[in-house]
Amino acid sequence: MSKSTPDHDERIATMTFASVYPHYVAKVEKKGRTTKELHEAIEWLTGFDERQIQKHIDEKITFKEFFRRATLNSNAHLITGVICGYRVEEIENPVTRQVRYLDKLVDELAKGKTMDKILRRG
Repeated sequence: MSKSTPDHDERIATMTFASVYPHYVAKVEKKGRTTKELHEAIEWLTGFDERQIQKHIDEKITFKEFFRRATLNSNAHLITGVICGYRVEEIENPVTRQVRYLDKLVDELAKGKTMDKILRRG
C-alpha cells in the first residue's frame, strides 16, 4: 500500500470539489447509475443537499473547505477498503481520508452496490 505524503495531502486538500464532481457524475452514469444516487451518497457522507452541492460547485471551494463545512456522517468510519492504492482506514490526514471516503462511495455506486450497502445501512 502507498503511504500518503504531505505533498499528496496538500494537492488533494487544494483541489476543488467542482473540478472532480464532473468525473464522479461521468463515472456513475457510465455504469447506469444516476446523479440523484450520487447526490444521495454525497448527502449521506457530508450532510449537503443538492442545493448546497451546487453552491459548493459554483463557489469552486477546495476539498479542505468542503469537508470543513460538512457534517461528516457518524458511520463514515465504516467506509473501508482500498481506493487509488490507499487503504482508506489507514489514511492519517483527515482531509485526504474524507476525500477518499467520497471516492470510495462513488466507486461502490459505479460497481453496482445497492444504496443500502453504500450508505452502510445493513
